[in-house]
Amino acid sequence: MKNMQINHAQKGFTLIELMIVVAIIGILAAIAIPQYQTYIAKSQVSRVMGEVGSLRTAAEMCLMEGEDADACDWGWSGSDLLGAAATLDMGPVITFTGTEVTMLATFSGNASAALTGTGANQLVWTRTSAGSWACTTNVPEQYRPSGCSDDLST
Repeated sequence: MKNMQINHAQKGFTLIELMIVVAIIGILAAIAIPQYQTYIAKSQVSRVMGEVGSLRTAAEMCLMEGEDADACDWGWSGSDLLGAAATLDMGPVITFTGTEVTMLATFSGNASAALTGTGANQLVWTRTSAGSWACTTNVPEQYRPSGCSDDLST
């Protein structure tokens, strides 16, 4: 009788191979999740900057027509990233002082915990009497969009 060699092919993965894959996924997740959270917070600050900044046109129209901030038709549709305010429902607090305008937006609601959990993070659009607009904010530097300085004076 001849010796028969039985060929056993490997079926499946070994335990060490599975452990290596799990370790690699864990390392990637540990790096990716914080980066993703930073990205989300930064995009939310940019979104609020744009949403509130879009009200500059309405403010200019109100100033040209001689209306108070309370009498303006802002056309604001609301934002789930801002808290309730006195002048606009779920939006920025807008005040006129002569020809100067201040639009103050405070992060709350559905904003990232990085923006709501560290105190009153705010973004402000201001118009000088000369007619120039500037954006300032007190959000941490890593979330601050370009074009918005950190000199928040409200």
